[in-house]
Amino acid sequence: MANFVKVTERTVLREGKGHAFTVEGRELALFLISGTVHAIENICPHQHIPVLAEGELEGTIITCPMHGWQFDLATGKSVNASSRLTQYEVRCEGENVMVAMPEDNEASWW
Repeated sequence: MANFVKVTERTVLREGKGHAFTVEGRELALFLISGTVHAIENICPHQHIPVLAEGELEGTIITCPMHGWQFDLATGKSVNASSRLTQYEVRCEGENVMVAMPEDNEASWW
């Protein structure tokens, strides 16, 4: 069972922009898109670099700024490869943005 942890306040997030956070040893990227908060691991599975929060966003498609790999934040699936992103469940409780952290604390790509 996942444990929901407060990551930030909703007022910190900006529409269409990525925000990086470190939570319980994990690198997370949060995106506010059309009023919905998406949470993914901020590590691109291509080169294992924590840069996805800095990527260019078009709709729900994030483009890694290092090598151009693209992922759909709604599904976690890669647009141009067979990899996928680790997604996290998000709950907004008032102004608090809560993210479900798995019980194991190991990054998905280890």
